[in-house]
Amino acid sequence: MKFSDEAYEVIKWVALLVLPGLGSLYAALAAYWGWPYVEEVPGTLQAICFFLGSLIGVSTAEYRRDKGIS
Repeated sequence: MKFSDEAYEVIKWVALLVLPGLGSLYAALAAYWGWPYVEEVPGTLQAICFFLGSLIGVSTAEYRRDKGIS
């Protein structure tokens, strides 16, 4: 699975910045506001980040293979 350049950049941005930031924000605010699922929400977001990171790695490997880059 090889992503287009635009899709790759969007997925990378979401996986590296948006989701971890949301998880941290939720965990911090939940402590102050008494929101539920303090561990579950950030943990779920981290799992999604890991999955997206895996997809990015597969796409990068296929791109490098196609271009003959080691």
